[in-house]
Amino acid sequence: MRKNLLMLCAAVSMLILSGCGKEPSLDNIKEKIVKVETPNGKYTTVNKSSGAYGRYQIMPKTAKVYTRKLNISHREWKKPKNQEKIFIALLQDNIVDLKRHGIEVNAFSVYGAHQQGARGFINIMTKDNLSRKSYMRLRRNLPRKYRNVDIKDLRKTWINYWKNRMVEV
Repeated sequence: MRKNLLMLCAAVSMLILSGCGKEPSLDNIKEKIVKVETPNGKYTTVNKSSGAYGRYQIMPKTAKVYTRKLNISHREWKKPKNQEKIFIALLQDNIVDLKRHGIEVNAFSVYGAHQQGARGFINIMTKDNLSRKSYMRLRRNLPRKYRNVDIKDLRKTWINYWKNRMVEV
């Protein structure tokens, strides 16, 4: 029963993401995210500055929420099969939030929600004036050459950079 439910959820996710051929598949989006987050694709990759871990660079705090939600032992969240489960559940939740706020689901929006959190990404896309913390996150998630962009151009710079980056990978 549980296996059938998981297969159904995966199929629904594929339908949500496949749309009318305009949007890439869930597998395509996952691979784009991996190429950006962990070019080597290893499940043991560690980001020393943020603490993010694994193939999808999941934050430990996020892992804690999703291990509870998925009934996975928190001590085992770093196992590849559990990283996959957590990441799929996180993507599904982010997609629901994006759709609820009228944001088109594509590789850029799904990655943006993964990077900034769904609410953070939605704020970036819908508000001109962001909080100081939001601007700090935007700067931190840009290459060095863009980090000194004037604050009035920062939001657009971040959007353009990541839209183009997700097309390239």
